[in-house]
Amino acid sequence: MSLDTLTHLAQTSGGILYIMALLLFVALAVSVERFWAISRMLASAKGWIRELKSHAHVDVKQLKAKVDDDADSPAAQVVAVALQHDLADPLDHFTDRLEEAVMDQAPRIDRGLWMLDTIVTLAPLLGLLGTIIGMFNTFSALSNPGAATQAVTGGVGEALLATAAGLFIAVLGLVAFNALNQRVRLVMHQLERIKLMLSNRMYPHYREGGVRPVVVAQNGQAVRPAAQPAATLQQKMA
Repeated sequence: MSLDTLTHLAQTSGGILYIMALLLFVALAVSVERFWAISRMLASAKGWIRELKSHAHVDVKQLKAKVDDDADSPAAQVVAVALQHDLADPLDHFTDRLEEAVMDQAPRIDRGLWMLDTIVTLAPLLGLLGTIIGMFNTFSALSNPGAATQAVTGGVGEALLATAAGLFIAVLGLVAFNALNQRVRLVMHQLERIKLMLSNRMYPHYREGGVRPVVVAQNGQAVRPAAQPAATLQQKMA
């Protein structure tokens, strides 16, 4: 199909096919970028889950080093919030802070998906509009006394091309949108798992020198004793 033919078809649809081409480009760009970004997020979250599963308690130094190496991932951001939290606070405060951290990452994870959702709805409507414009142009040719039947039927076929293009873009966008939504749900599920694993491993309070339990004094205030050496702590636990 030559460039002149494509230009003629776009003009027949009132320029709607130019907009269709732009929508197709945006849909492909968003789909490729989101698939790449979310795949990296999933891989990072799975790595954090494997790391946390390998420890009964949180190794603060090791996790801090891993956070520095993977600082841009949503999973690392959640872990960083956990490591910065004061473990003298009750467990409810800790889980609330982690839930807040997970929710902070949600807009970053599903960023750009609204454009795919809009394109899926907009493309068929624009295609229908282009077809209607093309039909007006075609039937206006009937007012000419010398209009040929083949020219009219050919114009109808050209007008229907806009609808076909809109449906094609909508189908591609819908498949990509649903696939990306599924991967977004997987990332959020992994972050929820990380939040739960951190809660299970950081309470009772864990420090680099050992566990520092909170003791309630007679006056009702919480008191944190000094950290004990790891060897002394292990003897007491034995």
